[in-house]
Amino acid sequence: MADDFGYLNARVRARRSTLLKESFFQEALDLSYPDFLRLLSESVYGQDLAGQGLPEVDRAIALTQARLVGDLAGLVTGEAREAVRLLLLRNDLANLQAVLRAKATGRPFEEVVLLPGTLKEALWRQAYEAQDAAGMAQVLSVPGHPLARALRAVLRETQDLGRIEALLAKRFFEGVAKASKALEEAALRDYLALEVDAENLRTAFKLQGQDVPVETVFIRGGRFVDRVRFARLLEGDYAVLDELSGTPFAPLAGARDLKTLERRLRCLLLKEARKGAADPLGVGLVLAYVKEREWEAVRLRLLARRAYFGLPRAQVEEEVVCP
Repeated sequence: MADDFGYLNARVRARRSTLLKESFFQEALDLSYPDFLRLLSESVYGQDLAGQGLPEVDRAIALTQARLVGDLAGLVTGEAREAVRLLLLRNDLANLQAVLRAKATGRPFEEVVLLPGTLKEALWRQAYEAQDAAGMAQVLSVPGHPLARALRAVLRETQDLGRIEALLAKRFFEGVAKASKALEEAALRDYLALEVDAENLRTAFKLQGQDVPVETVFIRGGRFVDRVRFARLLEGDYAVLDELSGTPFAPLAGARDLKTLERRLRCLLLKEARKGAADPLGVGLVLAYVKEREWEAVRLRLLARRAYFGLPRAQVEEEVVCP
């Protein structure tokens, strides 16, 4: 294994060539379910497709993502490995939040959408099967994952799911931001700062109108959403979004609900991640690839459901296209 990005980026460039072209998604918007399955089977996802139902499609997407993303940190050593690990830890946080929500709402584990991170699916299943959130922390502590310590600390402060998610994000991002400062990867630090801003915006929308002390949930380390703007948005002042017109978050102007905010954040973060794709010796190419695969998986799951249920094109088109 190499300790720099030269070798890893050569591998990533080869994998990036297997990303589905935009023409795939445009064609899929009008296909019947059998035709969608045929098209998917002819792609890089085909070797993991072992059935014709929606669960089998979701399974194929998860397996392919794990195969083509989840092993990246293991292909390098040293600082390069740590930089990639920080990217994949972000997906671990999303997975923990998704498992917590599923457990709280009674959704089966099979319906949890897992992103390729540093932990295997089997361990997330064990976490889901734990008796409670404290048990989940115990499961995560076995591989020594930092989220185990964060979850235990959060549970000492609250049992409210929304606040648990917000406090987990705060502890996670502030820890990752600190760790990234020790790496000579400006592209990674800049992108993670945008992720901090994005998470603060999500939290403000989710907890809007609740009596929440700002300092307990506001995440330090962002670039454009400071504590004052966060507090205003938490109180329902949407003018904050208009004030971001000169920043990468300009597309958020006019957003008034979490679904719209999430969709626009996804697209703008993808755009920002892609800016580093031309760097042959840094983490930028890996960052772009990880986010592109993540977006690809989101689109495939939505298009599979459009085809399976026979939904009109217009009902999902906005969800699967980034301007």
